[in-house]
Amino acid sequence: MHLALVGTPNSGKTSLFNALTGSRQKVANYPGVTVERKEGFFVTPLGRQASLVDLPGTYSLRGRSPDEEITRDFVLGRAAGEAPPDLVLCVADSTNLRLTIRLLLELKQTGRSLMLVLNMFDIATRRGVSVDIARLSEMLGVPVVTSIAVRKAGIADLLRKTDEIAMKPQSSARENSWKVLSVAELRATQREADRIIAATVSLPARPDNWTARIDAVVLHPVAGLAILALILFVMFQAVFAWAQPLMNLLSDAFSGLGQFVHDTLPAGLLQSFLQNGVISGVGSVIVFLPQIIIIFLFILLLEDFGYMARAAFLMDRIMGGAGLHGRAFIPLLSSFACAIPGIMATRVIDNRRDRLTTILIAPLMTCSARIPVYTLIISAFIPDDQVWGWVNLRGLVMFGLYAAGITSALGVSFLIKFFMWRDYAPAPFMLELPDYKLPRLKSIALGVYTRAKMFLQRAGTTIFSMMVLIWFLASFPQPPAGTAEPAINYSLAAIIGHALAPLFAPVGFNWQIVVALVPGMAAREVAVAALGTVYAIEGGKEAADQIGQVLATKWSLATALSLLAWYIFAPQCASTLAVIRRETGGTKWMVLTFSYMFALAYAASLLTYNIAVTLGAG
Repeated sequence: MHLALVGTPNSGKTSLFNALTGSRQKVANYPGVTVERKEGFFVTPLGRQASLVDLPGTYSLRGRSPDEEITRDFVLGRAAGEAPPDLVLCVADSTNLRLTIRLLLELKQTGRSLMLVLNMFDIATRRGVSVDIARLSEMLGVPVVTSIAVRKAGIADLLRKTDEIAMKPQSSARENSWKVLSVAELRATQREADRIIAATVSLPARPDNWTARIDAVVLHPVAGLAILALILFVMFQAVFAWAQPLMNLLSDAFSGLGQFVHDTLPAGLLQSFLQNGVISGVGSVIVFLPQIIIIFLFILLLEDFGYMARAAFLMDRIMGGAGLHGRAFIPLLSSFACAIPGIMATRVIDNRRDRLTTILIAPLMTCSARIPVYTLIISAFIPDDQVWGWVNLRGLVMFGLYAAGITSALGVSFLIKFFMWRDYAPAPFMLELPDYKLPRLKSIALGVYTRAKMFLQRAGTTIFSMMVLIWFLASFPQPPAGTAEPAINYSLAAIIGHALAPLFAPVGFNWQIVVALVPGMAAREVAVAALGTVYAIEGGKEAADQIGQVLATKWSLATALSLLAWYIFAPQCASTLAVIRRETGGTKWMVLTFSYMFALAYAASLLTYNIAVTLGAG
């Protein structure tokens, strides 16, 4: 059997998918697009093999966004290379059935076999919501089951009914008779859904007001923004305060490993490769793993708690003034982790202009790959002092860099609206706010583990390969015999760096920084590893162990500030540019993104460097 999961966002669809399929899952992309395709497998009680596809969340089959188009085409059997579903499981949040019942009435018009799954039924019961299951099934004309997906409750009943449906003769889907509903037909469908709910669902006389009480505070136009700013501020303070002990432990471990290699192997190319290329290069990035984990931990906790949608609501007015749709907040927030999933998350935005604007500015958000660069420079040049007696100065600078990224993104969006789409007004922002829920420890742990694993895999592949390249460029050709200068001065890296240095001299970059920027195009954090390798080969063991202290002696404060300004804007991630090309369907928007970000980075560095020199920091 081929089954499909359909439901509105925040209905617990993914939890049900995990409960049914367990570890028997595979993730790919739908043919021809970058929308993620998640498929799993399970066996019914009667021994039927079943495949289950988790479709993107949607409120309708109208196909107004790429996500909705994928869901619609899959249900109708129009998706290229995909078998049409034998059964569609429509997943509903039992505490809020209104939009899902309307979606199910739309699904009925496709002629597919349907089953309604009332998920989160325990929460609805606890709040006093009563559902007449038999009456609801009769009025809808489809089987109805209840479930608590996070506890696997109700799964046995769902599987039993799946077998019952499989044994019945299947009617052919009325694909040719299905058509997109007009606005008037959509309203009529919603009225029918409301009538069914009124006849089958009883709400408590005294509804649960905890969500309303919390929202009265966190959604306040002034207090809400202050709370959002405080949450972000605490998050960036934690990046330094909580991560430092673990970072010191990792740093000491890599230093000890480098010393072991130095003492064990004879001097030569192999010792240099392992100590300066692999350990100093890759290790200088892995040491920032604790900070990456803390950033992801905060984001996942806020998502699970239900706060992210509130943050989007709060930011709607500010973002609307900059020409952004309110739905852009979630993709932009995702870009704090990595711009790639952030850009792919713009599929939820209906209008192409709104989607393109969000894609163009997503790389400006401070992704986790910038953290190693920021932390290295801040730790080397900013004293570890307390401001106002309780605020860590380094954390405050990090917060300022994130704020600069957000401000620049809003500014670029405003300019795009002013120069490119002046006659376009974004559609009103409509958002369903999920109920608050206590985050589930297992889910948070799995999310953090997955992202940490991805970071380490990146360190073991992309960063490692770049370090091999940098070590080779910095080690060959060998210097002439008897020279007193550092060997790296005769290397290919020095030749390339000196050739490009005049272009970057006005912004205060030396040739070592230039060399680090080139492989940094593969991934931003590679620049840190490249600096570690270059200065380790140039300065020996002390430079390999204490790269931050070396930078403090080699660079002026003006150069350090200039490089920070560069990384706020620099388009140094080839993977991000490739995703922009795929999502927009051509190279035009990719080239535009690279060009404007490079221009902004150069201008910001030039301005920062010259102001710092004028103030005596040069």
